[in-house]
Amino acid sequence: MLSLGLTGGIAAGKSLLANRFRELGAVVIDADQLAREVVAPGSPGLAAVVERFGQGILLPDGSLDRPKLGSIVFADDGHRLALNAIVHPLVRAAADSLKLDAGPGAIVVQDIPLLVESGQGSNFHLVVVVQAPREERIARMVRDRGMSEADALARMLAQASDDERAAVADVLIHNDGSPERAVAQLDAVWHQRLVPFAANIAAGTAAAHGDSELELGVPGDRDAARLRERLVRAVGDLASSVEATKADGDRLVFGLRLQGASADVVKEALAVAGFFPCAELGSSGDSLGFADPAVRACIHIVD
Repeated sequence: MLSLGLTGGIAAGKSLLANRFRELGAVVIDADQLAREVVAPGSPGLAAVVERFGQGILLPDGSLDRPKLGSIVFADDGHRLALNAIVHPLVRAAADSLKLDAGPGAIVVQDIPLLVESGQGSNFHLVVVVQAPREERIARMVRDRGMSEADALARMLAQASDDERAAVADVLIHNDGSPERAVAQLDAVWHQRLVPFAANIAAGTAAAHGDSELELGVPGDRDAARLRERLVRAVGDLASSVEATKADGDRLVFGLRLQGASADVVKEALAVAGFFPCAELGSSGDSLGFADPAVRACIHIVD
């Protein structure tokens, strides 16, 4: 299974991409929908929110008054963090349950508005970010959501900045023109990168870059940092260290030092992250290549 995170600022065009992912055949998990479900009337989630913010956030029928709660949390960082601490773990648990229903060859996209703010980037093989100019986003909120310009700007400023999202983006879609242009960018990524990536994971093989349609650039520090964070999350305490040792041309090279666990156990964990034996790296079973056709990367396991 290839696991993707999809995010973007409010009114940047995330729903446009989510809908296109569905049309292309991905399994899309909507975090906003799950966030509504986990605080439905009678749920433990709603009880926890009421305990924190009081009965005043309820409508007469016992359901959550979302505009009232929104006016509270978007005006105060402490309140917003408190709400996120209640809702985000419940949403993640619900999303994990839905992922179990997808097949091993599926491409699963989790549509998460606050992916960056909640630090979830390393949970996924890749993060797709959609961005649009601030002025265009404000105009969309005023036109499509009936918000004032001041309220629209306040919502934007309560979220991560474009630079913060770009730092976690493996794929950056620019929605600064027509919707068709943004969709065309996503289509190219789907066919050239995501479908082969998912096929490699399902087959348990590293990418054969000589056959790729993609032009591979030289990876930068952000690329290395994102991949290292995913490797650290994958192996947990099975390794004493995971470090980017060098850049070999256009290839990222990592070294992983074992900490008590066997190499076979570590390889199972690395397979979940998309690393598999690779003929290109020689006969040593302790050198693994990445399944992503757009990123040349390998990891060497040492005792």
